[in-house]
Amino acid sequence: MPVHRPGPLRLVLTGLLLTALSLVLAPTSPAAAADTPARGSAYMGMGVPAHDGVHGLPRDTRAVQTEGVDVSSHQGNVAWSTLWSSGVKWAYVKATEGTYYTNPYFAQQCNGSYNVGMIRGAYHFATPDTTSGATQANYFVDHGGGWSRDGKTLPGALDIEWNPYGAACYGKSQSGMVTWIRDFLNQYKARTGRDAVIYTATSWWTQCTGNYSGFATANPLWIARYASTVGTLPAGWSYYTMWQYTSTGPTVGDHNRFNGALDRVQALAYG
Repeated sequence: MPVHRPGPLRLVLTGLLLTALSLVLAPTSPAAAADTPARGSAYMGMGVPAHDGVHGLPRDTRAVQTEGVDVSSHQGNVAWSTLWSSGVKWAYVKATEGTYYTNPYFAQQCNGSYNVGMIRGAYHFATPDTTSGATQANYFVDHGGGWSRDGKTLPGALDIEWNPYGAACYGKSQSGMVTWIRDFLNQYKARTGRDAVIYTATSWWTQCTGNYSGFATANPLWIARYASTVGTLPAGWSYYTMWQYTSTGPTVGDHNRFNGALDRVQALAYG
């Protein structure tokens, strides 16, 4: 009986079919994992463009404001003298994240800004799904987030925003998030004597805390909004202290405006 062997065309078609099936059936986890940034790589405003969008730059209202920047390890060794010459007078430097990360450039960035004359402070990127607020406050203070009344050190800032590693609200209920934030703020004040600055975006705050208003009387607000106006503030705050208005500014990207002249920045530093 003659044996019928598949011809070249059939072999090619079979190979293409198997290749297509392998692509369809291949696991998707490596690609999904590649979309999630490495722990420790988060920075202020990381989620703002994706969640709130970018809607222009601030209008010139002629109000007295003072330019500032915020930096993390993404900026590396910063050209502080260039920033100072351009009118930047204050800076915040990422010190820590969770209880597992410290910024390897913190010394250069903190000391470099100080050496050119800037008033500077440190910020902590919160990860409420990893450890308690008090535990993270202690880690922050122990790794550069403290405060001293030298007129050049701003109170520490709590960066609480979209989770770059998972669910936006870190798996917490609105009341659970408020409790976590309060835990951090209380411990920070117990360690330093200062009320920490809260950095957030109104949309995240509304979604994840239920637009809680209870921190407004004590904690200065640093609002993130990349638009021509600061927009609606979170409940309780009638004004902002600082406004992060862009992530594409000169030299370092993130630029901010302090709501007042330089003497108001100095007043916040003195406490």
